[in-house]
Amino acid sequence: MTTKSLGNPYNPDIALDHSHEHEPHVCGPDCKHPSHEAERMRALGHVHYHRPEEPDMDNEAMMDRAIESAVVRAVFGHSEIDRRRFLKIIGAGGFAAALASVFPLEAAKAALKDSMGPLEKKKLKVGFVPITCATPIIMAHPMGFYSKYGLDVDVIKTAGWAVARDKSLNKEYDASHMLSPMPLAISLGAGANATPFLMPAVENINGQAITLHIKHKDKRDPKQWKGFKFAVPFEYSMHNFLLRYYVAEHGLDPDKDIQIRVVPPPEMVANLRAENVDGYLAPDPFNQRAVWEKVGFIHLLTKEIWDGHPCCAFACSKEFAETNPNTFGALFRAIVDATQYASKPENRKEIAAAISPTAYLNQPVPVVEQVLTGRYADGLGNIQNVPDRIDFDPFPWHSMAVWILTQMKRWGYVKEDINYASVAEEVYLATDCGKLMTELGYAPPKTTNKNFTIMGKVFDYTKPEDYVKSFAIRR
Repeated sequence: MTTKSLGNPYNPDIALDHSHEHEPHVCGPDCKHPSHEAERMRALGHVHYHRPEEPDMDNEAMMDRAIESAVVRAVFGHSEIDRRRFLKIIGAGGFAAALASVFPLEAAKAALKDSMGPLEKKKLKVGFVPITCATPIIMAHPMGFYSKYGLDVDVIKTAGWAVARDKSLNKEYDASHMLSPMPLAISLGAGANATPFLMPAVENINGQAITLHIKHKDKRDPKQWKGFKFAVPFEYSMHNFLLRYYVAEHGLDPDKDIQIRVVPPPEMVANLRAENVDGYLAPDPFNQRAVWEKVGFIHLLTKEIWDGHPCCAFACSKEFAETNPNTFGALFRAIVDATQYASKPENRKEIAAAISPTAYLNQPVPVVEQVLTGRYADGLGNIQNVPDRIDFDPFPWHSMAVWILTQMKRWGYVKEDINYASVAEEVYLATDCGKLMTELGYAPPKTTNKNFTIMGKVFDYTKPEDYVKSFAIRR
């Protein structure tokens, strides 16, 4: 594969301004832009986001260091240079004494440890599929959010969602990155043996796209898609339900007029290049990667279907949460903390460099950066600027679960009657997430339900059956 430096290779008439260091920068793999030189250094491991713990450091010492580090970050932000200069001037001991004189450090440590209780299990395995939707779960490893709460977490790259589900059910994973419909489906026994699962937090909102093969540039009207073959990452996914919703609103029956097949995200670009599929509704970075490799273009961001829709989530079995309540609480805190950090646009370039290496996404930093910053080439010769192309909000609205359940019912994935509100409240831990967000100093919503608008149609969460029956195309 041959790639060109983005001068802009997608449209040579559009020049990209390298002079504005503060703006997100779209470039190719050979760009020598100074900010990307620094990012490459970080990706190669030459810059560390947190100091590695000594092998013999016990959990108490790890917690102490994590709390001290949090206070230092509050003072200096993420400026390692400023911190080092200051320590060089007054010495580490002098800094600790000065800090203790103005901040009750020991009291803060004691309060946090008392509130969490002793961890039942410190060494955890958490699965993730290598997509940008998993950003908080992934970045919590290299950027120290797990160790901040006394956890030693192995984040394990997983090929696809069926594997993530099965390893979670088999207790090979303590918790996992899942698609937001999956804990509902597992709890109901749809596609797997019924097992109570919990979804404490959403990972990302928005962040998906419909990508078409480059040969279909003249087929922008979905009515022209009869006979098309589309890929989605899993049956019980927002991708499947949003694609079905989108084509049905344009008069196509997703089970008769098009084909929808399941393809693991890492295999999607190869299938598009081989023309095994005409397009996909997929998570990033694989929409942007198709543009990068000049085999596809971005037809539509899913935020244009439903702005603020959930996609991926942090999930675990109810058994794990009940057996290890303190460990579960620490993991929950780490995920919410990381998600809130990822929600700030000014942190996105740093995060892109942290999650792009081989152990995580295995993608060029500029590809991931285009997704996270929202300044990207669309494959049609344009540079788009959509800051909320992907966003991060941990709050798992009960009404989001209700909408997902209506689509499972609409398309025949669940045939029996559903107590929508009850299932939503059992699986999506909105109340718990709200309390935790408050504890961590964030501002959660004051309610756990709200109505949504999808393609101009209002979803009233209090009337789910009426909503299902309102669609002309359904099973």
